Amino acid sequence: MGTKAMDAFVANETPVFMNKPPPHVFKLMSLPSIIIKLALGLLWCTIHVVISLFSLCSHLMVNLECYLISSGLLRKYRNLQLSRIKYLAVVVDSREAKNTVKINQLLCWLKTLGVKYVCLYDFDGVLKKLFEPSMNGSKDEKSGDYLDVSANIKALDCCHKGMTLECISGSDGKEGIAKAASLLCSNYLNGDRSAHENVKSEPLFTETDMASALKSVGCGGPEPDLLLVYGPARCHLGFPAWRLRYTEIMHMGPLKSMKYGAIVKALYNFSKKHQNYGK
Repeated sequence: MGTKAMDAFVANETPVFMNKPPPHVFKLMSLPSIIIKLALGLLWCTIHVVISLFSLCSHLMVNLECYLISSGLLRKYRNLQLSRIKYLAVVVDSREAKNTVKINQLLCWLKTLGVKYVCLYDFDGVLKKLFEPSMNGSKDEKSGDYLDVSANIKALDCCHKGMTLECISGSDGKEGIAKAASLLCSNYLNGDRSAHENVKSEPLFTETDMASALKSVGCGGPEPDLLLVYGPARCHLGFPAWRLRYTEIMHMGPLKSMKYGAIVKALYNFSKKHQNYGK
C-alpha cells in the first residue's frame, strides 16, 4: 500500500518538475542584444586604444622637447632671465626624497642655471636629515638681507658651494602655526597682566604679528616665487600655506623621471608669466 502511494505521488509531481527548467539553463540572447553588446565592447576598446595612443604621443613629444632643450637646439631656451626668481622652492614626495642621487643632481642643475636661493621641502623631513650635517651652523645674513626676511636659512657648502639652501618639513607647517599662536597668546597674556590689570580687552592680532611670531619660533621664511612639485599628486603636499600667497606652482611629475629640459622649460615659462598683485 505504501509503495502504490509513493508511485502515485511521483506520477503527480513529475509534470510540475518537468515544467521548470534547471537553474543552470539560461535563455539564449536575442540577436539585437548580441549586436548591441558587441558594439559597446568594440566602442570601449576603440576609446581605450585612442586614449593610450594619445598618452604615448604626448609622452614622446615631451621627451623630445626636453631633449631638444637640453641639447640647446631650441634658441628661445638658451638665455634664461632669472631676475624674477629670487627664491625657488622644490617640494618632493617623502618616498622619493630618499633618492639622494636625484636630489643632488637637481641641485646641481639649479646651480648651473643660476638659481642661488632654494628651499627644499618634504613632509616627513627626509631632506632635513640629509642636508643639515653639511650646512653651516650660522645663518646666511646676506641671503636674509637680500630676501628681506630673517628666516632660518643656512648656506650650503660641500658640492653645491655658493647656493643658499633652506630645508623644511611638515613640522614647519601646522606645528609651526600652532607654536606661533601659542607665542602670541602668551605674549598677550603677559602684556595684559602688566599693562591692563583691571581692563578686559579682546586680543587683536595682525598679519604682521603672526609673521613676526612665525619667525620667532623658526618657522618663518620668504615666499617662493616658483614652487616645483615632484610627486604623484598635483598639490603642494603640505608646504606652509602662508608662504604661498603669490607663488606660482608647477607640477613636474615623479622625481625618478626628472629631466633637465623640463626644469629649463619651467623656469622659462615662469619668466614669461605676468602676475597681478592685488592691493
